[in-house]
Amino acid sequence: MNNFDMSLLIPIIAVGGGLLLGAIAIFMGLLRKISKEKQMEESRREIAAYVAEGSMTPEDAERLIKA
Repeated sequence: MNNFDMSLLIPIIAVGGGLLLGAIAIFMGLLRKISKEKQMEESRREIAAYVAEGSMTPEDAERLIKA
């Protein structure tokens, strides 16, 4: 009976571990994407502020945003 329990336990742990690893990878990917989007938005706001104060032309700002 003990041998039977161990033979079922190993595949369950393997599958569960694989699913957990996959879920962690997806979650980390989402965090990375959210962080990147936040940084891009902050950069756009800073560029817009430079244009508003007149220290940068709209054309220069457009080139920076596209780069």
